[in-house]
Amino acid sequence: MNTTPFTSGLSENAVTITRVAKSQWHALDDDLVVGRGHAHHRPDGRLFVSIDAWHDVAFDRLAEAMTKTLPAPLYTVVDEADAELTVGWRRAGFTIRRREWEYAVPTDPRVTGLDEAQVLPPAGVTIVPAGRADERLLRAVDRAIRDEVEASVGWQSMPAEVIPFPEGDTIVDPSKYAVAATSDRYLGLIRVVTVKEPRIGLVAVRAGEQRRGIGRALLAQALGTLHRSGFASAWAEVQESNRAASVLFEGIGAQAAGSNLELVR
Repeated sequence: MNTTPFTSGLSENAVTITRVAKSQWHALDDDLVVGRGHAHHRPDGRLFVSIDAWHDVAFDRLAEAMTKTLPAPLYTVVDEADAELTVGWRRAGFTIRRREWEYAVPTDPRVTGLDEAQVLPPAGVTIVPAGRADERLLRAVDRAIRDEVEASVGWQSMPAEVIPFPEGDTIVDPSKYAVAATSDRYLGLIRVVTVKEPRIGLVAVRAGEQRRGIGRALLAQALGTLHRSGFASAWAEVQESNRAASVLFEGIGAQAAGSNLELVR
């Protein structure tokens, strides 16, 4: 723990920065905490920072102390509607890396048009509901899809994974996944995690099996299950450049409800 105050020359305001833990900083004004900074590693290994401050001076000094101490590159995520916070990070040298749209996805098949009885996967493919997947085959298709994405656009282009998992293990809870299966392997998967509201964290199909309706069949099964459980909608995030995913969700009645910006320094 480093409790040596860091004082910046940004202003005559008597704000000092104290590192109170390995990944936490406080901005103090006459012993009153007027801001907090935090750093954490995402499951993909990237280092993300966040700041909650009462005023610009506290924000700027926290950002200065953290960026001087932490190794680059550093990332942060802001609600695009929060223009003041975005400006603060840009003052600290961060630039916009990507935009991610948030969608509210209806679950009612009368709205989505995804009636499970009618939206069927291709011949020879079945949809295995969440909680029933073979864990070995699930891990194999997850690894294969990650390798395919990494070799093309890069896994960092996918929706953020915020739940930590052990090193080398990307399946935190197999019960959260439904899969598209043939007799000997899985072709695609969908992950839905519910905390307060259900979140569709991932819909993915192996590269050689895309454009066959497997993604729609996976969505039909997952949304149908949520609808029967009493959920009127779910959330999903889509990177702005992923037009195929945007078209898929907008085609079933999903509405853009906001956007986040990922910034990097």
